[in-house]
Amino acid sequence: MSPPTYPPWVVLHIAHDSTVIPDAVRPSFRLSDADLALELERMTDHFTHALFAEPPGEAAVVRAPVSRLVVDVERFADDAQEPMAARGMGAVYQVTSHLAPLRRRLSSPEREALLRAWYHPHHERLEAAVADALERHGRCLVIDGHSFPGTALPYENADPAVRRPDICIGSDPFHTPKALEQAFAEAFGRGGWRVAVNEPFAGALVPASRYRRDRRVTAVMVEVNRDLYLEPGRPAPGPDFTRIATELKRRCAEALASVRD
Repeated sequence: MSPPTYPPWVVLHIAHDSTVIPDAVRPSFRLSDADLALELERMTDHFTHALFAEPPGEAAVVRAPVSRLVVDVERFADDAQEPMAARGMGAVYQVTSHLAPLRRRLSSPEREALLRAWYHPHHERLEAAVADALERHGRCLVIDGHSFPGTALPYENADPAVRRPDICIGSDPFHTPKALEQAFAEAFGRGGWRVAVNEPFAGALVPASRYRRDRRVTAVMVEVNRDLYLEPGRPAPGPDFTRIATELKRRCAEALASVRD
């Protein structure tokens, strides 16, 4: 059986799978090497590029080159627009997943330098990929690929005792038509996976220039519970990794086929 593929008007956005901390950025972190490694383990969406985007196909892939601990490209750059900034986790995090200090306090020029180096170039690539899909096909769907820990981390402000779904489908009221949201939820449900919509995480990302402006750009977030595909207690592919990755892409392709014009 041939591997599932995405249509060429799909853009795969992989924001949080990198563990790269540039040497120039490392001194600003207050964590020891061991504690930083633990924080990367907790906060990285491990292997989501492999889960969503391998083998490569016609869909464009926009992948963040550095860890979200350096800059989080999923947050609004302006803290005044970003709800998580109030918790110290805007585009440039000040705290860890356990709400302890992550880095020394940065000056405004230092923060802007991080955004200029890593955040803005990433969004320029996303803007270009979406613009190309629109020019070539008259439409674009951004699939925002993520994972989440099986037990809620303290920064999430969620009950860690609550059992989490296998798959979370995130949607945006403007950019995710209900038929698209339903197609993804039902496709994964038919695969026997427990599915929730906008729980434990909500929303779907589109480029800023199109946000709430261009209905030709649709978006859906697909988040996978890490307990499904990682070895227990460590960030390594589990024995079911290949099957999970293939099935995930197949369910995404099935959902797209069901709503294709």
